Amino acid sequence: ETHLFETAIALFREGGYEATTLRSIAAQAGVSVGLLYRYFPNKRAVVLALYTRLTDAFVVGVALESGPWRTRVLSALRESLAVLGPYRPCLRALVPTLVSAEGQGVLSTETGFSRDRVAEVFVRAVVGAEDAPLGELGAALGRLCYTAHLSLILWWLLDQSSAQRATEALLSRIEALLPMATLTLGLPGVSSQVLSVDTLVGEALFGLPPSQTDL
Repeated sequence: ETHLFETAIALFREGGYEATTLRSIAAQAGVSVGLLYRYFPNKRAVVLALYTRLTDAFVVGVALESGPWRTRVLSALRESLAVLGPYRPCLRALVPTLVSAEGQGVLSTETGFSRDRVAEVFVRAVVGAEDAPLGELGAALGRLCYTAHLSLILWWLLDQSSAQRATEALLSRIEALLPMATLTLGLPGVSSQVLSVDTLVGEALFGLPPSQTDL
């Protein structure tokens, strides 16, 4: 199975998702199409397997040490890019598929298991911090950090700078701005706005029903 998976990923990287067929994967792997079907009945199954492997590696590898939420969130962001790094050429080739509304897309129903697990890491990064915001604000902030994480991954995939220097520079800017974000949470009205945006995130990314207060 691992050989078949790695062969498929290599072909996605070299020729793109649409141009790669199950027959070409089987031929490259030196197995029959029938054997390939036993493990991966379609290309979507390969992409879902990729999501699962990357999610597992991230959840197991992330280390949320004690400290302020901004430090813990930044650690999760860096661990995510470290896990994805070896697969960047393949993920770049899969960008149209990743943002698709079809079953293999990042925001599709079938990938919800991976989305929920990764989002939970960012929620834990905030609510388990020594300066965690009180009440439901902590979880809401964690989900917003997860949303920012998705944007960072897209930036990283599209980054054409040498060795993705622009992504590292962006992370440095984020690190410099996060202390101000902590202070901003204490300003009047900010908490309610964070909670309001969180309801939109839930509707857009997690398929939750819209909040009546936002209608």
